[in-house]
Amino acid sequence: MEGFEGFEGELLTASDEGYDDARLVHNGLINKHPALIARCRGTADIAAAIRHAREQGLEIAVKGGGHNVAGRATTEGGVMIDLSLLRGVEVDPATLTVRAGGGVTWGELNDAAHRHGLATTGGVISTTGIAGLTLGGGFGWLMAKFGLSVDNLLQVELVTADGRVITASEDEEPDLFWGLRGGGGNFGVAASFTYRLHPLTDLVGGLIAHPFEAAGDVLRFYRDVTASLSDDLSIFASLVHAPDGSGVPLAALVVGHTGSPEQAEVDLAPIIGFGSPAVVQVGPMPYPVLNTMLDDGYPKGALNYWKSSFLAGLDDGLFDTLAERFAVCPSPMSAMVLEHFHGAVTRVGVTDTAVPHRDPGYDLVITSEWMDPMATDENIAWTRELYSAIEPHQAVRRYVNYLGDDEPIDAVRAAYGPNYDRLVEVKRRYDPDNAFHLNQNIAP
Repeated sequence: MEGFEGFEGELLTASDEGYDDARLVHNGLINKHPALIARCRGTADIAAAIRHAREQGLEIAVKGGGHNVAGRATTEGGVMIDLSLLRGVEVDPATLTVRAGGGVTWGELNDAAHRHGLATTGGVISTTGIAGLTLGGGFGWLMAKFGLSVDNLLQVELVTADGRVITASEDEEPDLFWGLRGGGGNFGVAASFTYRLHPLTDLVGGLIAHPFEAAGDVLRFYRDVTASLSDDLSIFASLVHAPDGSGVPLAALVVGHTGSPEQAEVDLAPIIGFGSPAVVQVGPMPYPVLNTMLDDGYPKGALNYWKSSFLAGLDDGLFDTLAERFAVCPSPMSAMVLEHFHGAVTRVGVTDTAVPHRDPGYDLVITSEWMDPMATDENIAWTRELYSAIEPHQAVRRYVNYLGDDEPIDAVRAAYGPNYDRLVEVKRRYDPDNAFHLNQNIAP
């Protein structure tokens, strides 16, 4: 199509080659058709695309990595601002920082930092975009050691709803910077991010999988062992299916240890030695390899429906329910994951960033996933029934990056807790017309 003023990137409409691939997001359950995809090369293109969409009265979606399970990166009949061309990564080992474009994935950032023996907290799937994960908070393997992604964020280059290009940091636009550290895509389009890096080369990590019959014992052991962990050791527990496609259910522990190999051996010995595991794949590995370990379980195009909540605690009744329901899971791709919060992530104040989740504890995420569209109703029903069954064990708190569109509570308020009202004020200042509403929206 013919371009519009100030835009020098790539424009795609439904008649153009590449449109169908560009319009798709990671979750195959989402199938929307933007009227226009604007693949931006820089902040001037982003500003021009925002201006064009607003002049034409078109809805704006912003696609970084496109992993958001609710499909907020796309729009039906609106303008998708696609950041996939913004893939630059600049590591400065002297200042222990990295600057990366809004279309960069965690795999790309991790690889670039690792070449200098450095790392920062990213997600647990390497194909996830840095933008969406960071703006929502940024849970990951390294959060016990280094805090959330937002705790390592130093600066954001943002294009606002009126086309201004703003640098937000502790020193510049500090209220906006506070809101960007967890407030999602509510305030503008993030063209680049600058993070603090930390020395980290290899760690000791991997998977310990037990027969499903031992699920109750494994989960109780997990509860006990995570009651006192050092910052160097992170453990997630999961009920999963064997990755060979057989559908065999397993109870697994995923571990990552950032300390010395000698200390890792000491700390991991009782975990590896517990019970009678069917598989033990734990050893030294580069951090970027740990970050790819689960990639194959979350392929692009698979149909996804997730539910998630922080938990009030881990009791035997919860474990019994999880095991009973997982035993009748309809898809061999689905999983339940317990993410443990401890260490550095819990030593940041509740109101220091927009992310309020700073108490030690656990978040449960149910990642239902399947390939056959005819199985959609069955898988969604199973997920909803499971989520309803564990309601007595849920806390009110929610993680914004896991939210869908059919929560039984005001999930956005639950995601921000005591920080919600301040986020509304930031929204009123930077996006009073709610031009950016295809997100977990903070209405002005």
